[in-house]
Amino acid sequence: MRHLIAILLALSTPFAPAFAQSAETRIGWNRPSQPFRIWGNLYYVGTAGLSSYLLTGPAGHVLIDGGLPESAPLIAANIRRLGFRLRDVRIILINHAHFDHSGGLAELKRLTGAKLYASAGDRPDLEAGRTIGRGDLADFPAVRVDRVIRDGEKVTLGPIALTAMLTPGHTKGATSWLATIGGKRVIFASSISVAGQRLVGNPDYPRAAADFETTFAKLRATRADIFLNYHADGFGLEAKRAALKAGKPGAFVDPGELRWVVDAAQKSFAKELASQRAGNPPG
Repeated sequence: MRHLIAILLALSTPFAPAFAQSAETRIGWNRPSQPFRIWGNLYYVGTAGLSSYLLTGPAGHVLIDGGLPESAPLIAANIRRLGFRLRDVRIILINHAHFDHSGGLAELKRLTGAKLYASAGDRPDLEAGRTIGRGDLADFPAVRVDRVIRDGEKVTLGPIALTAMLTPGHTKGATSWLATIGGKRVIFASSISVAGQRLVGNPDYPRAAADFETTFAKLRATRADIFLNYHADGFGLEAKRAALKAGKPGAFVDPGELRWVVDAAQKSFAKELASQRAGNPPG
């Protein structure tokens, strides 16, 4: 399983921008998916291809990621299906400002009345409704950021506590989130694939390659019992869900998963960087 996911991380279509915007791919990503409890008060509320997570608590709930624009009603329906009220979602967090993760944010804010927290690096893109400097990526509904978060900043809502870890490269403000849930350290890991990013001579993002290197080092120094990603096939969601349904409560627990995911991504990054330095366009 690990070997297969590593290959998918390096080669799969969810990280190929041109293909990612095809109608066929968007339909596949946005297929409905039944919500379920992952661990403790953590629930999966995303679509079949794009992950969204709900952390629940007595003071309100935190939603992480918004999928595509067309994902918003499915995410909202999944929250309701679990028995939670949309108006009790108080905070929305985002992992990075691309159309397939930020697309549904504006509508989810409208439906819930929640506040959106995001990094300074991604705020301009979110509020412009496009990934600035990436004409190859689709636009999305612009959304107002209510609070700018910094690296290491804690976001709390009653007993819910998450720590922001800036992991740029994929975007300038890509953000991973860390939390302790039911005694397990959980990382909601932002994308660390190159995915068409221009690594050499990029006037809009000159630090892209250096940021990737810093992010890899940062993630290697991080411990996580549960690794979660925002593309379902980037962390074997369906296999883990099946194991959970078959009676394995710790199906998502794997303390080694973060490390080998970083290994696979860094190898892919090094290959792409060498290719671009040789004069080839972003792959």
